[in-house]
Amino acid sequence: MSRNLRNKLAIESKRLDEVNAFLLNSENTLVNDLLSVVEKYGGPEEINRKAREAGKVEILMARLKKKNISYFKDLEWLITQRDNGAFITVDEYRKKILSDKVNGIKFNEDFPVTLEISACQYFPFFMAQARQALEKKELMPGRFIRVRCMKEQENDNDLLAMTAAMQIIGASWCETLDTRGTDGSNVHLGGPETITGYFGGVGQPNDHPIKWVDEFLYYYTTYGVKQVLNINPGTILLGYLLHKLGIDIEFKISVYMGNDNPYSVFWTLMAARLFSREDGSTSLIGFNFSNSVNNATIDLSDTIRRSLGLENFVRFEHHILETWKSIVVQPYDRREELLDIAAKVKNISAKHEGGEIEVERNRERPSDILDYFMPKADIEEKGLMPFLMQNYLDKHAAINNTASALTKKGLSFHAAPKLHHGER
Repeated sequence: MSRNLRNKLAIESKRLDEVNAFLLNSENTLVNDLLSVVEKYGGPEEINRKAREAGKVEILMARLKKKNISYFKDLEWLITQRDNGAFITVDEYRKKILSDKVNGIKFNEDFPVTLEISACQYFPFFMAQARQALEKKELMPGRFIRVRCMKEQENDNDLLAMTAAMQIIGASWCETLDTRGTDGSNVHLGGPETITGYFGGVGQPNDHPIKWVDEFLYYYTTYGVKQVLNINPGTILLGYLLHKLGIDIEFKISVYMGNDNPYSVFWTLMAARLFSREDGSTSLIGFNFSNSVNNATIDLSDTIRRSLGLENFVRFEHHILETWKSIVVQPYDRREELLDIAAKVKNISAKHEGGEIEVERNRERPSDILDYFMPKADIEEKGLMPFLMQNYLDKHAAINNTASALTKKGLSFHAAPKLHHGER
């Protein structure tokens, strides 16, 4: 292969100078609009200070005690169980799965798979999951994804409760802002009758990226919400720029972004690296592949990630199961592929968006991705909350099945750290 031909791909330093000149131009409206929002919240240092204070568990609990005593008592119970070591430990879990065979297995602790669940929409769902995990000696996930309307969950105190809960159990979590494709920002798109209009973008047009920044900084400084879902190239860039400015936010890229091949992955990771801080860190903390990727794609993407020094910063998040309706052709089950790739690729999570295939197909009302976008009032009016609770617990069961499969293969996992790994 001709070296001279390959050399033509090198990016000239003068091209980087042109980009820098554009970013640093005082007349640049794009940057000026971003900086205006940052200054509205007091600048990077003040923003981070407010977020650290607002996100303290004791602050969140004090606010919750005044607003919802029932949720407050639920979390008090959780703290007590955690501090008493009531949840099953990783060693106990392995013994439960393998019995005496566990003594002959050397687990691969260098490649732990993060157990991830999506979406935990309601705090009572989380509490039902925690109580079941305690009773049945099951694992709680190490990562939770939430796709509920922010204003709605702010109004009924779910946001306060869940933000505190995640820190109590030591899990990472991701919220989804209201400035997204379903918020009516694209006035020409509606429901299924305009679905093809979404193929060119999911609805963050015109000035909505700046509104997204404003909303993000509100929840960051008011609740300490550090990490949100990201679906649009414009808001992804703004997420990079916020972090570059010194604001300690993070985001994960959604499956809806459609990164389905290593070239698209390279494009995304390249931008993350270009806007990384001096220590190499980036605000891109999680990266959902498209559901169409295979293990070869993940392997190649890992090569890109390592080459750019991002292996420890950017988690690959891969759907193992999906909701039964409205997102993929069923049956969809990637667990066996996970067991293969997990032994080779670091910093990967197993995302469970649906239950086991045999469970889902026999449910009176199987899981549906469109439920995420249904207002709580509509859910309650239609009497659907018990069905959604069951759907969520089906995902919890699937997570534990994945943990069992990993354990039987001598692979490790990352569950809720303060419940199962002994972290404090």
